Amino acid sequence: MSVAMDTESTYSGYSHYSGHSKKAHRQGRDRHKSPRSKDGSRSEKSVTIQTPPAEPLLGNDASRTEEGQDDNWGETTTAITGTSEHSISQEDIARISKDLEDSVGLDCKRYLGLTVAAVLGLLVFLTPIAFILLPQILWRDDLEPCGTVCEGLFISVAFKLLILLIGTWALFFRQPKADIPRVFVFRALLLVLIFLFVFSYWLFYGVRILDSKDTNYQGIVQYAVSLVDALLFIHYLAIVLLELRQLQPMFAVKVVRSTDGESRYYSLGHLSIQRAALVVLENYYKDFTVYNPALLTASKSRAAKHMAGLKVYNVDGPGNNASGQSRAMIAAAARRRDSSHNELYYEEADHERRVKKRRARLVVAVEEAFTHIKRLQAEEQQKAPGEMMDPREAAQAIFPSMARALQKYLRTTRQQQYHSMESILQHLSFCITNNMTPKAFLERYLNPGPTLQYDRDRWFSKQWTLVSEEAVTSGLQDGIVFVLKCLDFSLVVNVKKIPFIKLSEEFIDPKSHKFVLRLQSETSV
Repeated sequence: MSVAMDTESTYSGYSHYSGHSKKAHRQGRDRHKSPRSKDGSRSEKSVTIQTPPAEPLLGNDASRTEEGQDDNWGETTTAITGTSEHSISQEDIARISKDLEDSVGLDCKRYLGLTVAAVLGLLVFLTPIAFILLPQILWRDDLEPCGTVCEGLFISVAFKLLILLIGTWALFFRQPKADIPRVFVFRALLLVLIFLFVFSYWLFYGVRILDSKDTNYQGIVQYAVSLVDALLFIHYLAIVLLELRQLQPMFAVKVVRSTDGESRYYSLGHLSIQRAALVVLENYYKDFTVYNPALLTASKSRAAKHMAGLKVYNVDGPGNNASGQSRAMIAAAARRRDSSHNELYYEEADHERRVKKRRARLVVAVEEAFTHIKRLQAEEQQKAPGEMMDPREAAQAIFPSMARALQKYLRTTRQQQYHSMESILQHLSFCITNNMTPKAFLERYLNPGPTLQYDRDRWFSKQWTLVSEEAVTSGLQDGIVFVLKCLDFSLVVNVKKIPFIKLSEEFIDPKSHKFVLRLQSETSV
């Protein structure tokens, strides 16, 4: 009861009533009751809450206050939204738990593959050494003496193993860039080939040398040398399959971002779909501009505003299907299409005018701020040691003079969520340290950059899902389409084969380049 009385008194205070009599309270309630329509449903009402100008609260979403704003809107206006756009259900919880299980499975699969590869690699390098040492340990007295040729083979085995170790480290021991959903076919094929090859060598060694206790030690060493040579050839085969095969461009892929339609073209060689997806994502982070969902709210709010002004009446009764209402609303919106393009034109023109004005103010403010900084030479540093500042202190000293203009520009262009105050100060101190111009400092803020330019916590795309009708381990083919999905958007990749080009030659005799000047009597020449 006390809560209801407090709420009532507060409401009557906003309505400018004294609240000393019950009659005044009753009149205030009757006046502010929501009216009911003829069909008994309560009509919708919206309440706008504005804070006093002395305590401004700047929201991140500036799309709702774009119309009818002056240049000082950031200091006097507060936008408060009370509706959440995100909800969670039992299906979402189940999907999140499934994603966690999938991530655990990917980690186990990755570590299992690394363990198998490490064990197999250790077996490969220890096998030639074991072939040479086992006869010396088991039947040393029965072996024939090792001559000069045999001792030279020891040096050959040592250097070949060293070369194989360096090549294996350079080709296989790399930090993984991503977790792929399926195994890499060529790498798994090479591991199986190496295992079968080493197993066959051990089988022959056990049957022909260990069982019979062969006394020809030079032949045993030569057998170990042949194993190392074969391993070097397998390493060359791995270089061809894993590195050289994909270098020649064979396909042209078009990558389109589903939200804003930004697209890029890339050339790829013979790759599987999952490896082509990795190449696309690597280029996406450095070529595509950062995804900004705030730029998409203007069109959505404009469409919602047009649809909100339409009312549909059900003349057939409450039993009619709701699809008829949706068709009626779409038809009415289509009839208003002729006037909506004028609104769009003037909105974009006003936004461009506001951006140009605040960009000019920002450029002037930054140039004036940079004029207060002077780099001291070595002899000047000894004259006034008390006035010297490091780059961080200099950035903090000149930042307040440009902060207002920079804040307004970032809010107008909807980039404020990507630039924190600390990141701006770090970039400013970096520019001061490297003696960069104001134009170089503003380059990051005047034009949106790629995703790699911003902090990782500002990214909207960290985990991706590959969707393909074909098996992800199959190679690229003409006409294949696959999708890379993240939380807020997706990348649609269309694969086209580079056409076969037939180039012919035509010889032109240099002596045929002869010309004559044709004059007419009417000309001034």
